[in-house]
Amino acid sequence: MRIIDQIYIDGAFVTPHGTEMFDLHNPATEEVIGQVRLGDIADTHAAVAAAKRAFVTFSRTTKAERIALLKQLHAAVLARAEAMGAAMTLEYGAPQSRATWTGSYSAEAFLNAATVLETYEFSRRVGHAEVVMEPVGVVGVITPWNSNAGFICSKLAMAVAAGCSVVIKPSEMSAIQTQVVLEALHEAGLPKGVLNVVNGRGDVVGAELSRHPDVAKISFTGSTVVGKAILTAGADTMKRVTLELGGKSPTVILDDADLAAAIPMAVSAGFVNSGQACIAGTRILVPEARIDAVKALIVQAVAKVKCGDPRDPDTEIGPMVSEKQWQRVQRYIRLGVEEGATLIAGGEGRPKGIDRGYFIRPTVFADVRSDMTIAREEIFGPVLSVITYRSEAEAIAIANDTTYGLQAVVLSGDPARARNVAAQLNAGRVLINTLEHEPLAPFGGFKQSGLGREGGTFGLEAHLEPKSVLGVFVD
Repeated sequence: MRIIDQIYIDGAFVTPHGTEMFDLHNPATEEVIGQVRLGDIADTHAAVAAAKRAFVTFSRTTKAERIALLKQLHAAVLARAEAMGAAMTLEYGAPQSRATWTGSYSAEAFLNAATVLETYEFSRRVGHAEVVMEPVGVVGVITPWNSNAGFICSKLAMAVAAGCSVVIKPSEMSAIQTQVVLEALHEAGLPKGVLNVVNGRGDVVGAELSRHPDVAKISFTGSTVVGKAILTAGADTMKRVTLELGGKSPTVILDDADLAAAIPMAVSAGFVNSGQACIAGTRILVPEARIDAVKALIVQAVAKVKCGDPRDPDTEIGPMVSEKQWQRVQRYIRLGVEEGATLIAGGEGRPKGIDRGYFIRPTVFADVRSDMTIAREEIFGPVLSVITYRSEAEAIAIANDTTYGLQAVVLSGDPARARNVAAQLNAGRVLINTLEHEPLAPFGGFKQSGLGREGGTFGLEAHLEPKSVLGVFVD
């Protein structure tokens, strides 16, 4: 039983004022594996005060100083990458391949921020003015359980690059992951108060960060419902916000695509991170004339997907993070059947041979209409909907018929045609014949998938405010 009974404020591990103990579970076995002591409003105030003090000095550090610090952070996190991956697998059931990738990605976030910083000009001439980019202030960071360690590192990296101090409210469900990352960050030698971490509930610590007058910006990744609440709470103090929210991403398979290659890629896009990903391509749009071949290939592809023990290197789909999430996904599968969609793979219950753990049968529905619940709401599990179209224009219309707009995938034998379709999709990121990730490109969503962007120069400038100074140039 792992007991985590400290938070991190002003460069030290301290006992929180809050006393609530929260159980941590292994979703693959349903066993309680630890407890974390949660911070409260008093702890949040102490963390913000420490960050505010640190900002005065840290905001005046040079690019060279911050680049050196980012490289120290990279080395410290990379040294703990294996332990971080093990914690992810234990605590939320991430398949080993996903956990390994996230460990290295978390460390690389600091090098990526350093790369951006090296060429970024904080001062530029605009007409008769000097425009100076200045750090926004104390940043409140709220991270989700489905990639807690990765988001802690990527959000912290950009804040540090900009010269901001940070208070992080990580998912309380991910306290073991947080502890591994936090120990690494502490060893890297951050100046006191630049990083503060308060384990706590969203409606306590997260809510207080969202309304605290000394927090200048909130960076949040999570559900659209919570994102709206953060936006409302921050309105009184005019907080700057970056919100990376939900998605219902389409994978558009054009009629010239090689189905033998396209279908496995579409299934992989939908089942990424066991389906517990905002970018998951859970709507697969296919030509009506090719639906029979599509269904046969999907059945074959899903049959090859291994669901089970996340420690097994061959596992592609692990458990849902909690019983609550398992029940949520089961409800959507029932709704799909009730609304008239046709199950072509999976269904309710656990996979064959698994009698415990929050495992879901990889599920695919055909005969799905865009007005069905399973085609409109974010399920956050390995449940895919196949929707047919009759023309390219209809495919684009269906793809855009959603309140979300985070990511889309286009699969085609003609790159120029695929590029033309991609230009018409309302999504913050469009992948053409690939599922790769580019961390230096901006990431974020259209519509209710969020506000602002993370990654690269766009992510850096989300932590900066432009100041115009006149009277300094003489022509």
